[in-house]
Amino acid sequence: MLSVFSITIPFFALVLMGYVATKRAFLPLAAIPGLNAYVLFFALPCMLFRFGASTPIAQLLDANVFIVYLPCALIMVSLTIALTLSRKTNWNNAALGALVAAFPNTGFMGMPLLIALLGAKVAGPTIITITIDMVITTSLCVALSRLDSAGEHGAGAALKKALLGMASNPMPWAILLGTAFSALNLELLGPVAKTVELLGLSASPVALFTIGAVLARGSGHSAQTTSSASARDFWLIALLKLFLHPLLVLLAGISAIRLGIPLDPFALKVIVLIAALPSASNVALLAERFEADTARIARIILVSTALAFFTFSGAVTLLT
Repeated sequence: MLSVFSITIPFFALVLMGYVATKRAFLPLAAIPGLNAYVLFFALPCMLFRFGASTPIAQLLDANVFIVYLPCALIMVSLTIALTLSRKTNWNNAALGALVAAFPNTGFMGMPLLIALLGAKVAGPTIITITIDMVITTSLCVALSRLDSAGEHGAGAALKKALLGMASNPMPWAILLGTAFSALNLELLGPVAKTVELLGLSASPVALFTIGAVLARGSGHSAQTTSSASARDFWLIALLKLFLHPLLVLLAGISAIRLGIPLDPFALKVIVLIAALPSASNVALLAERFEADTARIARIILVSTALAFFTFSGAVTLLT
């Protein structure tokens, strides 16, 4: 356990530094969108491209990972909506709460953390789960969030809007381009490759620091905003994310192997640990965009991230 903490502590320490820097006003709130933009449009796409281009194409197109991970995400969405949808929690808040329960913080936190723990071989399964969460799970939850106003705009219009939003996100395109380079055995020219490498290497520290800044801004915002959700609601969804999600993936993977599906045990370990990550911080931005209870989402993300220091480290200890 101590050896695991020696790896995870620096990652969570960077999150804490970003949180404290923002709370203490060392980092202005106005700087956070710039940090987000740098990570989203420059650093993370370069990191994902590099790992995609250097990963064997068979690992990037592993259908076994897809058929194990996707149903678990859909179960998480369905169960969370079933547990939270009520007169007080409409479709908008229930669907985005379900997204925060099913969408791990894989890009900003998971990829660099898993590489440090298990090595570069994690890239293939990780890229598959990122694609599922960004394209399928997010689009589904955004479409469901529009059911309250189905007569005005409709879930179909919301789904179209979500897909357009995904198309403007550089991360799926970086994954696609890296996959193409892997399939065709292509390489970037020397100076271009070095530039991409430098940007990719900056992704981990800047992304982790940015998570802390976003959480601090979210908690400050939520302190000024009245949320209709109770503390029980925050804890319920955070605990579903940290405990039920990885358990579902583990059981689905074991069942798939027993049924004869050739799922690599290492890939199963990776996707279970991905499911054990805290909630994705970018869901708070979606909640704000779609006028959901942003304070509720921010608190869920904050609780899951704080608890994940212990629960994720525990999951690593059990699986490695």
